[in-house]
Amino acid sequence: MEILNAIVLFTNFVVVPALSYGSQLALGALGITLIYGILRFANFAHGDTMAFGTMIVILLTWLLQSWGISFGPLPTALLALPFAVVATAAMVLVTDRLVYAHYRRIRAPFITMTMASIGVTLVLNGVVRFIIGTDDRTFFDGERFIMKAREFKTWSGLNEGLAIKSSQALTVGVAFILVVVLFWFLNRTRTGKSMRAFSDNEDLALLSGISPRKVVAVTWIIAGGLAAIAGTLYGLDKSFGPFTYFQLVLPMFAAAIVGGVGNPLGAIVGGFVVAFSEVMLTYAYKKFATYLVPPEWAPDGLLQLLGTDYKFAVSFFILVIVLLVRPTGILRGKVI
Repeated sequence: MEILNAIVLFTNFVVVPALSYGSQLALGALGITLIYGILRFANFAHGDTMAFGTMIVILLTWLLQSWGISFGPLPTALLALPFAVVATAAMVLVTDRLVYAHYRRIRAPFITMTMASIGVTLVLNGVVRFIIGTDDRTFFDGERFIMKAREFKTWSGLNEGLAIKSSQALTVGVAFILVVVLFWFLNRTRTGKSMRAFSDNEDLALLSGISPRKVVAVTWIIAGGLAAIAGTLYGLDKSFGPFTYFQLVLPMFAAAIVGGVGNPLGAIVGGFVVAFSEVMLTYAYKKFATYLVPPEWAPDGLLQLLGTDYKFAVSFFILVIVLLVRPTGILRGKVI
């Protein structure tokens, strides 16, 4: 019985949150790795692109709620999300036309494009904060939990309860569907195959008659859509704060590089590696250990390797180790 309590405790505070957070990082890292693999630069503006898309969702959610429109047990934000995806895709296409297209024409080096993306980051962050403010905001409505801890305790007879938030289940489910659709698109459609060919060898793809303008546009549309969805799912699960999304760039880049930058499957693997590492290293194992050892051996301390304030330091540490030991990542992507 004590072992079951330990398993439920670990699942409730580590496995479920890490699965949800890993899904959010994976979707964000997918956008980053698509941009790097096809357009060949590190897009540091991706976090603030997520913030922009989430801001549109929040504003439209407030509008729908003021009209008395809801989505029943599901969050109203899901009704606003398709419009935010379109708005975010349009925004990144305009940004590409105004900023990145010039540097592609003159074949600017990698570092120039990357620095340009940092400039876009600052502009986007300022725009988002100007429109919606700097405060953290929650916009989840509908049913909060699929399973509540008290109900699980009553059903199981255990001391520990298992709670699953609707936002967590929604995140994992939406991420799974999007990943399946994206891989089908990249491997089965003509446009997807053109994008892969362009990523593998740009000159050969051009000789084959592939339109670079179409590939670039589709890449930005997919990356913008993924950013809006990932940002919304993160905001529903936790909260929305413009600076929080700026901070998410580090774990998302860590996920992309750990899995193999330029490799979509690697971005997914990397997202869960980073998420589980962050959650497991910042979790206090005192109660978990108490269930597994005799009472006289119960620990006095928290058994916490790192405080939660150092969560992003875990991503940085993983990033440095991978770059030093295996620059191509777990699934052998492109070398940074």
